[in-house]
Formats: sequence, structure tokens, C-alpha cells
Amino acid sequence: MMNMRTVAAALALIAGASAFSTLNTGRYYAATRTAAQRQGQQKGGWSISTSRRSSSSSLSMMEEMKVIECDVVIVGGGPAGCTCALYTARADLKTVILDKNPAVGALAVTSHIANYPGVDKAMTGTELLDQMRQQAIDYGTDYHRAQVFMVDVEEGDGVKYSKTVYTPDATFKARSLVLASGAMGRVSPPFKGEDTYLGQGVSYCATCDGAFYRDSEVAVFGMNQEAMEEAMFLTKFASTVHWITPSEPQAKDDEHAKDLLAQPNVKHWPKTRLLSVEGDFSGVNSIIVKQKDSEEPENIPVEGAFIYAAGGGSKPITDFIGSKVDYKEDGGVTVNEDMETSVKGVFAIGDVRNTAFKQVVVAASDGCIAAMSIDKYLKGRKSVKVDWIHK
Repeated sequence: MMNMRTVAAALALIAGASAFSTLNTGRYYAATRTAAQRQGQQKGGWSISTSRRSSSSSLSMMEEMKVIECDVVIVGGGPAGCTCALYTARADLKTVILDKNPAVGALAVTSHIANYPGVDKAMTGTELLDQMRQQAIDYGTDYHRAQVFMVDVEEGDGVKYSKTVYTPDATFKARSLVLASGAMGRVSPPFKGEDTYLGQGVSYCATCDGAFYRDSEVAVFGMNQEAMEEAMFLTKFASTVHWITPSEPQAKDDEHAKDLLAQPNVKHWPKTRLLSVEGDFSGVNSIIVKQKDSEEPENIPVEGAFIYAAGGGSKPITDFIGSKVDYKEDGGVTVNEDMETSVKGVFAIGDVRNTAFKQVVVAASDGCIAAMSIDKYLKGRKSVKVDWIHK
């Protein structure tokens, strides 16, 4: 039986894509050609074995994938992305925001805002971000909560739809692309076996891969909101979801934890460390964990391991972009004074640039600069237009 990710890799090749990678607070996966070659390539073409993870359903999903065209697609819904969207939408540019999870960005996890002009010091980061997002939506921005797993970019001319962004539910084709994915990427080292089986059972996106694990046992490691939401999604498909947490979640105070623990197919492993991901040539087949009060590690048979290690990292989230743009030595995306990257029509704003000034007001400023630059680029102007007034 071929592993799910191998099937996905072959399907990707059939569709004309060479690799996948996900945006998930800086963590990445890839369903690579190499993985498929090891297990599925035969003389005369590709051989995809039939298993309970149905490849036919995957092909059907790909055939039904809707394509949305727009002027501006923004990956990331933080202060940089929302500000950019506000300005481009006001400029009558069809604007789309793709936001993985509004609850996990740097601003969203800030308890109080004390240094953003005009904001009461009692306001939380989440409240400020909610207002920014709603303001962008009110001016016409199309907001999608979606996981981006890959982008394709070509040098643009401001006319053709030369930027393509892939999500599990839709493909977005745009005349310009804005990278606003932030810098909350995981900086801790991977668990043993995590890199080995990346794309062969190890995943960071339940919404991307959950359907492939129908009637299978899977493990979810992590206890932040993202981990709980992803684990809840997996309960719709997996026979058992092993939820592994390094400490005891406060279910009585956390609705996400309470709802997850109420699911009949969730087995919780509290105060438990993930030691390694195990597998063989076909992919993941188990994980090794150690409970706090246990002397010996335990082996949990699973076919998928979804890892959401503690956030709070500082690595720019660029794994879904790959080598399509230039980077600085510190990992930040290289931009010019217009916030444009090395690729014409692709812009980068906010903490993904990895500047020393990681402030909300700076991110918002980046978004404004990029938006005005995009308006100039798409409309063939020689200079920026200061603002757009709607009567």
C-alpha cells in the first residue's frame, strides 16, 4: 500500500506541479517527486496503488477545484496584510486575503497594545486585528481562511495573471502577489524522524491531508489553538485521533480543548512527550512517546503524525515560497523601497522581511507602501497616487 503523501506527490505531478509546501506558522511539508519515484514510478508511467485513502477522490477534488482570478492576492492576514488589502481594495483592485489562522500571528497573541497610535492601552492584539480585518472587508476585500501550500510566480507585466497561489479548496490567479506571512516560524529542531517522513505521513496541515486518513489512526502533537482546531478537523475522518500534549490543558476554561475532548474518537495523552516518528519504506507507521509518570516509552501505531510544536518562533514563514524569490542572509525576503521582491509583481511586507523593527505600526506602514506600489504597477503609473477617495 502506498503512503498517502506518495499518492499526493504523484497526483501533483499529474497536475503539472513539482512539489508542495505548506504555510503553517512557519512549518513546512513537501510531497516531493523523489518520494513518488521511490515507490510509484515504473516503466511507461506512474503506478498509483489503490488503498483506503482513495486516489480517485483526490483526482475528483482536483478536477472540481475552483479557480479565482483577482488583481491582488495577499498571503497572510496580519496587520501588514490587512493594511495592504485596505488600500488596494479602496483603489478598486479586486483583493483577496488568504489567512491560515487569525489566532496564531504575532499580533493575535499579544495581550495588550500600548504603542499603536490612537489605540487604547486596554485593547488586545486580537481586538485590533479584528478591527483591521473588518475594515479591509468593509472596503471590498475578499477574506478567505485558507492554507497556502504552494505558489507559482512569473515575471509580471501588470496585465496577465502571472501569480498562482494554491490552497486545498481553490486556486487563486492574480496579477500581483503579496507575501505577508510573518515571522512566527518554528525555530526548534525537528523531532527524530520528523524530517525523514516529511511528506510521507508527517504533515502540518490537517485541512490539506485529513481526508486521506479516513478510518486510520493518527496522532496530533501540540496544545495551542491551532493544534486543537486541526485535531478537531481530523475527527471527521480518522478512526482515532491520539492527541498528545506536553502538559494538561485547562479544558474547563478552554472551549477548544473541551470540545475536542468530548469527541468519542479522541484519545488524550496528557503530560506526554513526543520522542520520535517511526516508519518504513511506505511511510509513518507509529510514534514513540513517553508519559511523565511512566518509566518506559510507548509505541503508538499511527499512519499520520500532525505536529504543531509550540509557537513563538522568529523565523520568517517562507517555506511555501521556496526559492522563487531572493532572501537575505538572515532568511528575510529581500525587497526594494517599494516593497517589491526580486520578482516583478511580487511584494513582501511585515515581519516576513525579518527587519529589526517588528512592530505593528511598521507592518502597517509596509502594507501601505506595498499597496501604493501595486496600484502604480497594475495601472501603469509613473508615480504613486496618495489615496483614493470614494464619494
